[in-house]
Amino acid sequence: MTSDASLKIRLLPTSIVAGACLVISALVSGRSGLFGASLASITVIIFFIIHLLVARLAEKLDPMTTMALAMFSYFAKVLLMGAFLLLITRYTDRDSVDRASFAICAILITMTWLIGEIRSFLKLRVHLPLPEKRERD
Repeated sequence: MTSDASLKIRLLPTSIVAGACLVISALVSGRSGLFGASLASITVIIFFIIHLLVARLAEKLDPMTTMALAMFSYFAKVLLMGAFLLLITRYTDRDSVDRASFAICAILITMTWLIGEIRSFLKLRVHLPLPEKRERD
C-alpha cells in the first residue's frame, strides 16, 4: 500500500467527520460553534499531517535518528498545541469561540484519524525480520 493510499484512508473519513462537526456545531451553537469546530478541525488535521511529514522524512534514516526525530516532533507539537490553546483561551471571547464545540470536535476528529491510521496499518503487509537465535555459551 502506498503512502498516498494510506493518507486517503485517514484523510477522507477525517474530512467527513470534520465537515459534520462544522455543520452540527453551527446548528447547535451558531457562529461561535462554527468557529470552535473550525479551529478544532484545522488544529487536529495540521497536527497529524505534521506527524506524517516527519514520518516520511525519517523513512530512510537509521532507527536512532528516527527515534530522536520522532521524540523532538512529539514534544514540539505538544508545546505548540499548549501555546495555541493558551492563546485561544486568553485572547478569544467565549461568545466568539464555543469551547464545547472545539473540544467535542477535536476529540471526534482525532478518534476518526486514529481509527484510519489503525486501518491503514492493519492493511500493511510488512515483514519484520526476527533476530537470529544465538547459541548459549
